[in-house]
Amino acid sequence: MDTTNLFRLDGRVALVTGGSRGIGKMIAAGFIAQGAKVYVSSRKAPACDETAAELGENCVSLPADVSTTEGIRALSAAFAEREGSLDILVNNAGAAWGAPFEEFPESGWDKVMNLNVKSPFFLTQALHPALKAAARADRPAKVINITSIDGLRLNPWDTYSYHASKSALIYLTKRMAARLVKDAINVTSIAPGAFASEMNRAARDHGDAVAKNIPARRIGVDEDMAGTAIYLASRAGDYVIGETIAVDGGIVNAALGTSVDP
Repeated sequence: MDTTNLFRLDGRVALVTGGSRGIGKMIAAGFIAQGAKVYVSSRKAPACDETAAELGENCVSLPADVSTTEGIRALSAAFAEREGSLDILVNNAGAAWGAPFEEFPESGWDKVMNLNVKSPFFLTQALHPALKAAARADRPAKVINITSIDGLRLNPWDTYSYHASKSALIYLTKRMAARLVKDAINVTSIAPGAFASEMNRAARDHGDAVAKNIPARRIGVDEDMAGTAIYLASRAGDYVIGETIAVDGGIVNAALGTSVDP
């Protein structure tokens, strides 16, 4: 047994949606450090360009709006112009919405469900040929869906569509895994807890206060997220299929009546 290169990603090509900031950027940086070429995508081209410049020559800006099927097709076509195969797809682009039950709008429901559930499915479908082209029985291609601990347990806030979408994506991960394993494509998910990001401003702006309610007594850092993603994307995670890994400092499985912002 040789574990020397177990976590290396040399020669592999990855695409990370929502990759210009936050959790997506953490994952992209981790993949690049392990030798991968990473395409980062988000709606805002300047943000993608800035991240690509920061992360170096193995990071490529590929802006697109994956909230629509038209945007998904455009991203798939743009990727196909540059690469013949795709080793790793990270479905990270997402949205949240909070409003009281009595006032929760249809627009908030549709925006969140479309981006958090519909888009990962149809982007994976669009990139299926590229994933199959990379996949081998001894080195499967990987799809990693970024879900949330709010798909595993309740928080106290009025984030109805967010809860529903992340729970749905966790189960969709299982269903996609059952189908795509036949093509040597492994589908898994990561359920983050409190990480500093634009979506989780409480962890970003009040990390010490949030940490008091986390069993590990700290919020997540870049290496926590990158390490889990590298594990799933690399040879180390080749036998993990359909699973969701909570990366949360113990909130889901070790907390006693505590909560943090989504």
